[in-house]
Amino acid sequence: MRPARDATLARLPVPHGTLIHGEGPAVEERLRAIFDFAPFTMPFNVAGQPAISLPLGWSAGRLPIGVQLVAPYGREDLLLRVAARLEEALPWRDRTPAVSLAAAGRRPEDAERSLR
Repeated sequence: MRPARDATLARLPVPHGTLIHGEGPAVEERLRAIFDFAPFTMPFNVAGQPAISLPLGWSAGRLPIGVQLVAPYGREDLLLRVAARLEEALPWRDRTPAVSLAAAGRRPEDAERSLR
């Protein structure tokens, strides 16, 4: 993967459960770990600005690369209109990573059942 400036995360994805809440480090440590992993979302969450991440790119390894868009406070309508136009121009519905439920011929409900 390319450097973090080309991604919506500050580092490569981590295994499921890595950023778990509950027993363990203090709240400040957990927040720091989350902020270090995804620093681009927290400022907008705190400011109350609407933001959305769209899978507009595709890596050489066939993984989606997200682009985060942010609108002014209270302008969810603008953000959703822009996102809809981008989806029309660059549809991503049928693009799936090489490792996905769809690529494995499974449905999301099959995966949920196997976790029970």
